[in-house]
Amino acid sequence: MQRTSNRDIPAAAGRSQTPVSEINVARSLPVYRDMDRPTLDRAYQLGAPAPGTAATLESWRARSEAYRRLHPALLDQAWGPHPRQATDFFDCGVARAPTLLFVHGGYWQYPQHSREIFSALATGLVERGVHVALTGYRLAPEATLADMIGDIATAISHLAGLRRTVDADPTRLCVAGRTAGALLAAYAQSLPGVSACLAISGIFDLEPMRPCFVNDKLGLGADDVAALSPIRKLPPRHARLAVSVGGEELPELRRQSSDYAAACRAVGIECRLLELANHNHYTILDELAASDGALAIEARRLLRCD
Repeated sequence: MQRTSNRDIPAAAGRSQTPVSEINVARSLPVYRDMDRPTLDRAYQLGAPAPGTAATLESWRARSEAYRRLHPALLDQAWGPHPRQATDFFDCGVARAPTLLFVHGGYWQYPQHSREIFSALATGLVERGVHVALTGYRLAPEATLADMIGDIATAISHLAGLRRTVDADPTRLCVAGRTAGALLAAYAQSLPGVSACLAISGIFDLEPMRPCFVNDKLGLGADDVAALSPIRKLPPRHARLAVSVGGEELPELRRQSSDYAAACRAVGIECRLLELANHNHYTILDELAASDGALAIEARRLLRCD
């Protein structure tokens, strides 16, 4: 039998014959600021600087399951046909109380992040006379970022009915979120009925998302970056806004938060920037769950509780 060398085999249709050396060079070229693709990917890998991430998430899951068993009355309030299109509402039992709506993170695609595992966030604020709701939303690649923004708008509209059932104050609603949820919360500031926003460790400029691993499923284009980045679509000047980030978080997340706060202030929007020392991306939420935590106190300030 005649042996065939690799040189005798024709190239497969549509398959690139780019030499490996050229591929390596391409990977090392800057894709955002001075970062190549691997460096940019590492810059947004949330677990990297936070040891014990899995244990922290499991702790949140256990605490939230216990909290949900104690407060089952208004869980899983569906506002759409998808299983993630639902809201959990925790009633503080106080007439005319304000409401905080929390939107979870997960870079818009990780199903292990959900409203259910963060129910324990409600603990401190409910104790201090604030209703707390947590909502889900569809994820990529099943949904686009524009779809998710629409989901949050629908959730807020549906939440108005839940708030009426408990005689909540219709004029005081703070939308809070972390990372991916912070972008969705920031985008919701212009919606009717939203009076404040608490954005935690957020993504406010989508430009670095396009060339990094996040976009493999999210599918952002240049038009999406321009239309959907909160830093390019600032809230109304009357908005009450606070931005927070942990002192031990990724440098890119700290930069995103400081840049967004500065952009808001530059056009006259009231915006507080809280950098919480000794907190990483996961422990920072403890400051919202505790009644005397820095973020719980800030949420009550935004809601004009005092």
